[in-house]
Amino acid sequence: MNLLLHICCGPCAAGPVELLKEEGHSVSCCFFNPNVHPYLEHQERLAAAEKFCESSGIPLVGEPEYELEQFLRMVVNHEDERCPICYRYRLERAADLAKREGFDAFTTTLLVSPHQKHQVIDEIGQEVGNSLGIEFYYKDFRPVWKRGRQIAKELELYRQQYCGCVYSEKERYLG
Repeated sequence: MNLLLHICCGPCAAGPVELLKEEGHSVSCCFFNPNVHPYLEHQERLAAAEKFCESSGIPLVGEPEYELEQFLRMVVNHEDERCPICYRYRLERAADLAKREGFDAFTTTLLVSPHQKHQVIDEIGQEVGNSLGIEFYYKDFRPVWKRGRQIAKELELYRQQYCGCVYSEKERYLG
């Protein structure tokens, strides 16, 4: 399959890309993460994603827009539901790009993290794919999470310490 992989960062992309290529898929990546705060953190993650894609020979498609204001408008007064809102926003953008560019399906590296709400991501991905008429390729990437971290260390990729949003940054420091 020709897959578009939404990536949140270089380290999270490493394991899934390796696995998908081993399975015989053609993979391109897109980076859309308007939730990441502050802007310099966003740029560090984008640079790591670009470095990973370049070193792996993987195309990075689409424009890595920074739409922090739109993300904040969507989650203000809905903080308890911020993760599903954020997942949907990013997956809709990835699905739209995948459909426009002629990919067979789309998926996301959000499915690699042991810290994300895996079932919610799958449900939203299926809904988004169905509504836009493109397949969401579900794959539990958590088994390759450690491998991705190993690859990231070998490539000296920037590795973040929190999900990216201002709320997760607060939780990181306040517990």
